[in-house]
Amino acid sequence: MKFLIRLLLLVVILYALSPFWRGPASQYIDVSWLDPIDAQMAEWWDDLKANPYVKEIANDLRNETTEIKEKIPAPTLEKPDTELFAVNNIQLGDSEDDVISLYGKPDRISMNEYKQSWYTYHQDYQHFFMLTYDAEKKVNGFYTNQDLLSSKDGIKWKSSKESIRTLYGEPLKSIRKGLVSYIISNEDIDTYLLDGQYVTFFYDKHANNELTAIQVLSESMEMKKEENYAAPNPTLEEAFAVQLFDLTNAERVSHGLSVLEWSTTAAKSAVLHSSDMAKNNYFAHENLSGQSPFDRMEAQGLRFRLAGENLAYGQNSSIFAHEGLMNSLGHRENILLADYTNLGVGVDINDKKQPYYTENFFGK
Repeated sequence: MKFLIRLLLLVVILYALSPFWRGPASQYIDVSWLDPIDAQMAEWWDDLKANPYVKEIANDLRNETTEIKEKIPAPTLEKPDTELFAVNNIQLGDSEDDVISLYGKPDRISMNEYKQSWYTYHQDYQHFFMLTYDAEKKVNGFYTNQDLLSSKDGIKWKSSKESIRTLYGEPLKSIRKGLVSYIISNEDIDTYLLDGQYVTFFYDKHANNELTAIQVLSESMEMKKEENYAAPNPTLEEAFAVQLFDLTNAERVSHGLSVLEWSTTAAKSAVLHSSDMAKNNYFAHENLSGQSPFDRMEAQGLRFRLAGENLAYGQNSSIFAHEGLMNSLGHRENILLADYTNLGVGVDINDKKQPYYTENFFGK
């Protein structure tokens, strides 16, 4: 009996390994006898996948691997005492020491398009915000896409576009830098110059034009950037990539979804595509060799259960790229797809200073 069990086990192992030996062996012997076995195994596998009990187990296992972190209690937000807006009770002009005393050291420091740095804070991507400092280590800019905004005028996260425009009037149509005026023409974004601060409100057009994010920059910081776009810079390109990764995870957490893990392999596929588009002056999911996003990811050795790709072009920062993607329904669905587990991002800035952004998502 033991001999029969061992023999059966040997047969099973040999069949499992058949993809490795079938090709070479076919040069010497007829292996067509395996074809009906293959057909039977495929039928059995399809039946197994369709079984409701097996499906339930697979879903449970998948949910365990993408478990959402425990929800952290919301902070108490106080009305700013000196400035118009505050993020997590931090205002422009607060010192870096004040920030560190409240929140410790940042989770990430990355370059921004103003030749300064974003200091990114979060707790498993909850309570997510970004700060930047001037030469005196005073806060001169911030961003958040979560419920961390307080203001003197009562504006808060998810305030309506109508209420903001009623309060502040018509937004800017352009920003002048030197002899050039840069036109602002995006109905999903309002920018104002308020009390010496450039305030940009980002609206969610798929949620009744509610305020979904805010960026506040000092006027002096904005004016130091002489052009709308930053020059090509490998450090900035890498920074835009990790910022998009952080912004995506903060967005997912806001929608009750799990955090994605960074994939170096997917990022390599993404940056190669961004570089190819920037170099060859095209913008498409299929490259000039006819490869789809899935072909390109598989060419890097990536194996996945499902995958998707987001592309953006021309936005002058990771923040504007992310907010634009969220207002494009197909891209938004990728960002908020529950079954994804990993993300890699690649950015390339062409010789005209225009960034190309590629996000490669996949689920294992």
